[in-house]
Amino acid sequence: MISYSRQLYHFAFDPHSRIARLGLGEKKLAFEDVPVKYWQPDDTILRMNPSGLLPILIETPTGDTGGKTRRLCESRAVLEHLEEAYPEIRLWPEDLNERGEARRLVGWFERKFDYEVNALLLHEKMEKRLMGGGAPDIAAMRAGRDALKDHLRYFESLLLHRNWLAGQVMSYADFACAAQLSILDYFDEINWSRYPSLKTWYMAIKSRPAFRPLLNDKLPGMAPSAHYQELDF
Repeated sequence: MISYSRQLYHFAFDPHSRIARLGLGEKKLAFEDVPVKYWQPDDTILRMNPSGLLPILIETPTGDTGGKTRRLCESRAVLEHLEEAYPEIRLWPEDLNERGEARRLVGWFERKFDYEVNALLLHEKMEKRLMGGGAPDIAAMRAGRDALKDHLRYFESLLLHRNWLAGQVMSYADFACAAQLSILDYFDEINWSRYPSLKTWYMAIKSRPAFRPLLNDKLPGMAPSAHYQELDF
């Protein structure tokens, strides 16, 4: 049996990197953190992934077990690889309908949520600071917050009738959502009292061992919300 060592190139406050970390953690796969400042040019990253996008997972055969080095670039490729290479713990639902719903929701976060919320709110609140881009645009932040409320109401409506976001079992859809909301929660952008079902779901996700490393993430010069590390808040 071939064994591998793993390196994950990522940025701690990139939601797409966070879902990869959650997937690896939930499947109990050890890996080495390789932090990347994605806003700074890096030839090493561009050689591995010409788009420059994170995360990047490198799996290297260990010892004399044979095999080839694997390189998976960006979150969807990483998730699909983890599911195919390490099927002992399933994170796409076995039920065909739930699996389709989970994939739909992962796509929702990759595109719709990223465009409507992160491109405004996180860009103004975090990325501008990291890149030295000047003061936040108040109108853009307001638009991002308004969009966030619409998304949160939608997630709340799903969880009123489901155990997990895509249905009856936990899936990558839950990790995609948690990866996004956890960053916004770090910046205290979510009023959880307005979304009781979503809050209960988030507390369950936060309590999983795979989630604990995320709670220790710190952004220099930007302190987390008072309840960010609390499992029961």
